Amino acid sequence: MIAARGRLRGGFAVPIAFAALAVTLFLALGTWQIERRGEKLALIAMLDRRLSAAPVALPARNMWPQLDQAHDEYRRVKFSVGFVPGAQALVYAGPSPFPSDMPGAGYWVFALTRRTNGDLLVINRGYVPEQQKDTKWRGANDGTAKVDMIGVMRWPQARSFFAPDDDPARNLWFVRDHLAMARAKDWGEVAPFYIELEAPQPPEGLPRPPPVRPNLRNAHLQYAITWYGLAVVMMVMLLFWMRSQRQGRVA
Repeated sequence: MIAARGRLRGGFAVPIAFAALAVTLFLALGTWQIERRGEKLALIAMLDRRLSAAPVALPARNMWPQLDQAHDEYRRVKFSVGFVPGAQALVYAGPSPFPSDMPGAGYWVFALTRRTNGDLLVINRGYVPEQQKDTKWRGANDGTAKVDMIGVMRWPQARSFFAPDDDPARNLWFVRDHLAMARAKDWGEVAPFYIELEAPQPPEGLPRPPPVRPNLRNAHLQYAITWYGLAVVMMVMLLFWMRSQRQGRVA
């Protein structure tokens, strides 16, 4: 009898240890997702505050080294610049989840501009459809008259593993990295940030300034429920298995 009980306990030890490890892992992952959800909600709230604030004067050049992406990205700014003739680059933009903003694949038009004091800024003027990337609207960059603008400060986009290589020979980029554009096209020393243009809107409708709004996926609560659910399922399965094993050995 004692030996039978020892075999029974020994037969349960490995499955119980495995289930305990799995449940612990699932609970930890669920808790991590709850923490990530709190961080994401705080980030969305921060972006909402910055994008709804009144525009402030663009930071002076001597302040640029002190700017930080975490604290300054999405700050709305106002400034006056003139376009540098012929200095622009196209960034491929796939179809948008907001069809009214980007009805299909196209390009973002990044243009070099110069302030009165000589500072160089790169502006994302907006979106043009694939079939119109080479039409005459591109000549609008040739005007050097100063234009009052409002926009949002952005930092270079990180290149993902799946992003194709840029093709400077065709003036085509696949990430919004204005610093890479400036190096490839010898634009000189540009600001460490670029500007997503809000206003003015082009009279001819193109390029169409990008919609600047938080578009952050926040599915962490669903993920947390999934992980916690798996922990419950694992415990229930273990209990049923242990019960079946006891009944089978008793019989």
